[in-house]
Amino acid sequence: MSQATSIAQGPTTETVRWLRPAFTEYFPELLAGFSLRQGGVSLAPFATLNLGMSTGDRPEHVQENRRRLAEAVGFEVERLTLAGQVHGAKVRVVRAPGLYPGYDALVTKADHLVLGITAADCAVVLLYDPERRVLAACHAGWRGAVAGVVAATVAAMRGLGACPDAIWAYVSPCIGLTHFEVGEEVAAQFEPEVVHRRPEWPRPHVDLKQAIVRRLQQVGIPAAHIEVALQDTAACTTQFFSYRAEQGRTGRMLGFIGRRG
Repeated sequence: MSQATSIAQGPTTETVRWLRPAFTEYFPELLAGFSLRQGGVSLAPFATLNLGMSTGDRPEHVQENRRRLAEAVGFEVERLTLAGQVHGAKVRVVRAPGLYPGYDALVTKADHLVLGITAADCAVVLLYDPERRVLAACHAGWRGAVAGVVAATVAAMRGLGACPDAIWAYVSPCIGLTHFEVGEEVAAQFEPEVVHRRPEWPRPHVDLKQAIVRRLQQVGIPAAHIEVALQDTAACTTQFFSYRAEQGRTGRMLGFIGRRG
């Protein structure tokens, strides 16, 4: 399980930066990453590269931020294909760009689409089967993880011909174990292996990244194909938006995956 995510920045928009999964080095046709919060035009509390429309930010700022990220990464912003997330497990196979309300995962074989998921403490899982050219992106917060969004996404990929043992997966930065304190009713919905208790913690904590990794392995993705970003969004609000650390008034990062050209 690799954890060697690199930081990239655009050739023309120098201040726009994003994390790039290490496995993209194996697949030069692949565009994939997870944005950081610098380089945009949004004002506080969304400063600056807010990529989410559901935040209360000015829509023209979000549109400009999306344009800047697309330019920096190297794709046309019109290719963006976004899930209108609801913290569920519904998956949509898509063939045209746009916004798909009510879905938390998108799957495609279309070369002209760049799939996108917004997040601010939830994880984004990016998936790619290079042999069958199947792409997917899913929104995996705790509710989605418990509801089965990871398995549903891989099932939709298999419906397009993908094989789990050929899929590569990237789990983005999200809220980490130290900051993800939950109530007993939430902890009870996870397997005991990802629920942690310490004397100094008044309530249990959940390791969301490990919960997602376990679900990826359960559907047949090899451990060697799973890359997990180390960063905790709630611990580093200079680099990431964090819904919990910023009391719900903040922007969104974007996890994205597509093919060049």
